[in-house]
Amino acid sequence: MDAIATSALLSATYRRYLRSLLPVRDPALATALAGCIATSPLLTKGPLLEATPPYRTGASLRDLIGEGVLDPAFARLGGPALPLDRPLYTHQEQALRKAAAGRNLVVATGTGSGKTESFLLPVLSALTAEHEAGALGPGVRALLLYPMNALANDQLRRLRRLLADVPQITFGRYTGDTPERPAEGASLFESLNPGEPRLPNELLSRQEMRDGPPHLLLTNYAMLEYLLLRPADMELFEGKHGGHWRFVVLDEAHVYDGAKAEEVGMLLRRLRERVGRADGDATFQAIATSATVGDHPRAVVNFATKLFDAPFDWVDGDPAHQDLVSAQRVDIPAGPLWGPLGPAGYLALAASADPAAAVAGRAADDPVAAGLGGRDAALLLSREQTMARLRALLARSPRPFADLAAEMFADVDGPRAEAA
Repeated sequence: MDAIATSALLSATYRRYLRSLLPVRDPALATALAGCIATSPLLTKGPLLEATPPYRTGASLRDLIGEGVLDPAFARLGGPALPLDRPLYTHQEQALRKAAAGRNLVVATGTGSGKTESFLLPVLSALTAEHEAGALGPGVRALLLYPMNALANDQLRRLRRLLADVPQITFGRYTGDTPERPAEGASLFESLNPGEPRLPNELLSRQEMRDGPPHLLLTNYAMLEYLLLRPADMELFEGKHGGHWRFVVLDEAHVYDGAKAEEVGMLLRRLRERVGRADGDATFQAIATSATVGDHPRAVVNFATKLFDAPFDWVDGDPAHQDLVSAQRVDIPAGPLWGPLGPAGYLALAASADPAAAVAGRAADDPVAAGLGGRDAALLLSREQTMARLRALLARSPRPFADLAAEMFADVDGPRAEAA
């Protein structure tokens, strides 16, 4: 898709619609209005260009298993959906270490940063350890609470991939859309997932979850309110399968503000009272995730403390007592840099049948590029002057494409030539 042409088409179509919507009989006024509609920057913006720096990587899952952070039985989950040797992002590693140490935590990283793994993998490690000890019977171990059903549905698809070969760990989504009886649940699953086999460890109906509560229970805060009230759902919290609750995860925690935060906070307190064990210990490990919860650590942990009514710490200079995990980005290269290629050079790369070879060819005669060693096109391109400057500009925030074009290639007219 030509992003520039598509943006121009959308803008032109919208402006044409506005001209037809506001007919003016006076020729002078009509001309003035048409001119404003055609040129006003208030009506449409963009296209915008966004490019966030990559996240730093750390240890692999196999490394954490070797260190004892994850249970040895966790290795059985390894496979294409969960490669054990792929390096984790640094914030994922930190979250796993803190969760394994029993700390409550907030994972505040951007969209697409792997927040799900940050809370799900410690939970799965605890479940595999319990199974290895022969103690993993029916009963909720982790509540995954979502503000919208769409997010819960997305998590279901992730769990199906991760737990396809781990039938001992059960999971189920209990929302307003969950059918009452097993036959209805199976029928709905087949209609929504044609050709996809049902996993034996996914519970699809309310009756199945009442009879044998899943280890991972997915729901939303509104449904949790009903579950705590209805006698029919008592078995999810207490009774012969009760007393096993260990984790409560609140996804997209930033949506709970104001009155809604008060409501959810009271709901979590009621939950803690309901799932208290016979020994009087009614605590569970609390984990919150958010992409936009804020940049002030003390404010974030105070918010989490009030929301969960559980301790979250932030001690300056003491990583062991910092319960907010944030993303760490790979630094933009400060130098040495080669080039610059300029617009003609980038257009040539874009038109090349073998862009990697074209980058190496362009860099071959540059002494700085030669000093970088090898012919790694990605490395060479990351150290090119124009690209480094572009990455530095975009690291701050998304920018309008036309503004970037004018700033990067001031001596070329029109944005299309700079699109490379």
